[in-house]
Amino acid sequence: MRLRGRKGIRETIERQNDLVVMNPAEWRGRWAEWFGNDKPIHVELGMGKGKFISEMSCVHPDRNFIGVDMYDELIRRASEKARTAAGREDGSAPDNLALALFNIEHIEDVFDEGELRRIYLNFSDPWPKKKHARRRLTHAGFVQKYVRLLDSLGEIHFKTDSRSLFEFSLNSFADMNVRLRRISLDLHKDGPAPDNVMTEYEGKFFDQGMPIYRLEAVIGQDALAEHQASLAKEEQ
Repeated sequence: MRLRGRKGIRETIERQNDLVVMNPAEWRGRWAEWFGNDKPIHVELGMGKGKFISEMSCVHPDRNFIGVDMYDELIRRASEKARTAAGREDGSAPDNLALALFNIEHIEDVFDEGELRRIYLNFSDPWPKKKHARRRLTHAGFVQKYVRLLDSLGEIHFKTDSRSLFEFSLNSFADMNVRLRRISLDLHKDGPAPDNVMTEYEGKFFDQGMPIYRLEAVIGQDALAEHQASLAKEEQ
C-alpha cells in the first residue's frame, strides 16, 4: 500500500503521546499500565483509517482498545477519527484507546502471552496469489501467535468481503481445531446487523449490496466452556 499524506506526518503523530504509541514493544506485558486499569484489551490488526476502533472505544467504555497499523498516515487519520468520535471540547482522545505503530508480523514482540482478550481482523488484505498465502492474517502462522497472546476468554472476530479469503480462513481454523461460531455468509442480508460497528470498507460494500462474510473463533478455555454451556442451555 502506498499512501500520500501531508508533510510532517511523523512529527504530528509523535506529539500525540496521549493516544499514539510509537514504540509499542516497550509496553509488552505492561499495557494495563499504559491504560491505567485492568480492563480487557481488544486489538484491531490493520485498522485502516480507524473508524471501527474509534467507535468501538466509545460504545464500550468498559474495555480497552488498541488499533494497529504500520503506516504513519493511517495512524494520523485514525487519530483524527478517534478525537472526533470522543466529541470532547478540548479535542482529547478516548481514555480507553491507543493507536500503535508496528508491523503485525512482529505482534509477539508487542504483546505478552495472555495479554489480550479479543483480536479483530477486519477486511484484511486477501493476498489472492497462492505464493502469498503466508501473508494472510488468518494463516496458521499468524493464528498460532494469536492463540498464545489471547487470555482464557480470548476470541478472534473476523470480517471480510473476500469469499476466497473466507474459505481459506475456514480451512485454516479447522486445521487447527479452532471452534467457530456465528458464521455468516451475508452479515447484512436483512439490513445492518445489530450490535455491529462498520468499518469504512464495510460501509461502502454494504451500500453496493455486496455480501460480508463473518465468523468468531473461540480460543480461550473459559470462552470455550461458556460457549458449550450456552449450547447446552439452548438444547434444554
